[in-house]
Amino acid sequence: MAHFRYYIKMASITIKETITRSIAEALEKMGLFYSPIVLEHPENPLHGDYSSNIALVLGKKENADPQSLAEKIIEHIKKPKEIFKVEVARPGFINFFLSGAFFSKALAGILKEKDNYGKNNILKNKKIIIEYTDPNPFKEFHIGHLMSNAIGESLSRIIEFSGAEVKRANYQGDVGLHVAKAIWGKIQKTDLSWGAAYAHGANNYEVNKKEVDEINKKIYEKNDGAINEIYELGRAWSLEQFEKIYKRMGTRFDFYFFESETGGVGKQIVEENIENGIFEKSDGAVVFHGEKFDNKLHTRVFITKDKLPAYEAKEIGLIKIKNERYPHDSSFVVTGNEVKEYFLVVHKAIEQIFPELAKKMKHIPHGMLRLSSGKMSSRTGDVVFAEFLLDNVKNKVLEKMKDSKIPNKETVADKVSVGAVKYSILKQSAGNDIVFDPEKSLSFEGDSGPYLQYTHARTCSVIEKAKEENIKVSVKKIPEQVEDIERLLERFPEITKRACKELEPHHVATYLTQLAGAFNAFYAKNRIVEAGENAPYRLALAKAVSIVLKNGLWLLGIEAPERM
Repeated sequence: MAHFRYYIKMASITIKETITRSIAEALEKMGLFYSPIVLEHPENPLHGDYSSNIALVLGKKENADPQSLAEKIIEHIKKPKEIFKVEVARPGFINFFLSGAFFSKALAGILKEKDNYGKNNILKNKKIIIEYTDPNPFKEFHIGHLMSNAIGESLSRIIEFSGAEVKRANYQGDVGLHVAKAIWGKIQKTDLSWGAAYAHGANNYEVNKKEVDEINKKIYEKNDGAINEIYELGRAWSLEQFEKIYKRMGTRFDFYFFESETGGVGKQIVEENIENGIFEKSDGAVVFHGEKFDNKLHTRVFITKDKLPAYEAKEIGLIKIKNERYPHDSSFVVTGNEVKEYFLVVHKAIEQIFPELAKKMKHIPHGMLRLSSGKMSSRTGDVVFAEFLLDNVKNKVLEKMKDSKIPNKETVADKVSVGAVKYSILKQSAGNDIVFDPEKSLSFEGDSGPYLQYTHARTCSVIEKAKEENIKVSVKKIPEQVEDIERLLERFPEITKRACKELEPHHVATYLTQLAGAFNAFYAKNRIVEAGENAPYRLALAKAVSIVLKNGLWLLGIEAPERM
């Protein structure tokens, strides 16, 4: 991922960078040098807004007492105007406390920037293509595709938020053995749905292998009118159904790539690279011996004995076509981690043919989405459909809303159900498996999508009530006490940068949950609209929380209803 990191340049100086610079300058005055200087947020606000362990690190290196060294460092620190206090805590931490005026200024900045708050330019002028979702026509759109869709869409938004031009791509397998199995199943039982037809074909493949394989060849060669007609009907129906789910999930794609177009291109490239030894003929097939290039890799077939391009060859064709359609700086592919080893071999093959394109590629694997019944399996027909899951959660939302008098219940319920599923996927690192619990996903006690949406709706309610009372937002009268909300609000740009650099949406999800918790605790203890002279500042806090929650939820691909 080195190529991606090279793009990251700081667009503006943050308070964290200001503090880091002041420490570095103090060390230079003392004749000491160390990098990197680490700053963290103490869990307890009594220990400051930022804390550095630099004295502990240097104390060990210089064989000096960390406590004494920390005290000498702060003597040489030129305190920035945003800092009102710097102190040493045992055994040698240096703690920095930000001023109330700093937080007031930061609050005013949020209210001014609104939808742009949290954006940065660390990827300015970079062109990035992200491929995700990748369902196969003739098979059902299952919950595994929801994982890829939620993660890919969120990453697309996070990278856009960092100044890049992003193109969303969807690669779909509209040819291959799975299509032949589905068509064979449909011929045998015309009343079956396409998903059921595929399952029927898969379950009976070994007994009817010759017939299915023959259909597979006909699909590639397009030489059978009856098969072509069934194929076109099935393909069109599948793609139409997929579009309905994309719309429901709030996803749009700029490019649709299909195996029917990448296969021929990939096959030709593989065949052109046999003589030079990159690929080799083996028992009638063409293979790539990955272990020849890296002993951790293995051998894979790129062209089958039937002279058809395997998935691996199609992947090479896809890389070439992607770059032709959209010349880019980086190409990310979001898929399940079960194909991680497959991608390593394919990437190594691409390195030999298109070294420059290989440098731009990064595979982002994700874990499995599981229900209490265990792992899904489209081969056996025991598959958990995406729409089934979304409808199931939506029905639970409608049940909880049965006594609500808000208009457009159906629309709100759909937003909440999608938010519940997406948050459950995005709240942890992408590589981890997820056990989805519908009840917990709808909890209003925290750590859920609906909790964040409800908190946003609560801020909107406060703002609406303030309008009725003719209370205006103001940050001129600064309270003596800095609230946890203010500390968290100021950190949002830091969180968005980290999520982008690490390609991890869960940093945003975790942060939003902390912010929502801080606001709800503040709301429970303090009057906002009826707070007298403090009302304008508290209203400013509520409005800023509303802005940040909305921006953060957008990054997760979750809508922020104003009423719930």
